[in-house]
Amino acid sequence: MKNDVVPVHIRGILPANSGCALFVGNDEKVFVINVEPQMGLVIGMFLRDTPKERPLTHDLIQNIFKGFNISVERVVITDLKNSTYFARLILQQSNELARKIVEIDARPSDCLAIATAQKRPIFVSTKLFEQVEDMTEVLDRINETGNASGEAE
Repeated sequence: MKNDVVPVHIRGILPANSGCALFVGNDEKVFVINVEPQMGLVIGMFLRDTPKERPLTHDLIQNIFKGFNISVERVVITDLKNSTYFARLILQQSNELARKIVEIDARPSDCLAIATAQKRPIFVSTKLFEQVEDMTEVLDRINETGNASGEAE
């Protein structure tokens, strides 16, 4: 896995016309994943550990995982096809008899929300990371003007 993926984290969240721009990357490169406005808010809440009155859907998922002794190992943003990103949620279930790893196809926004809520690692496939446009300068300009929120370094 070492050479197949690159570790990243959410570097910023910016409301946009059609949703929310999630700036994802590392010190080498940052790229943007556009998500629905509500998902941007949810991910921002998890980044800031904002208390919630009632459990959100991703909190529910987290509670179900806990009930079945399932842990999130990591998420991997795997591909970009026709302007749509793809991701995998890698789960582990353990009991006294065995350890099982399961990979689930999921929207990157859901993967990022779950990984952020559970403080789990986020990766991007090396192939995808090499092909995405570097948006580091854009994020730096936004940070200078103070318009990005939810940054997690």
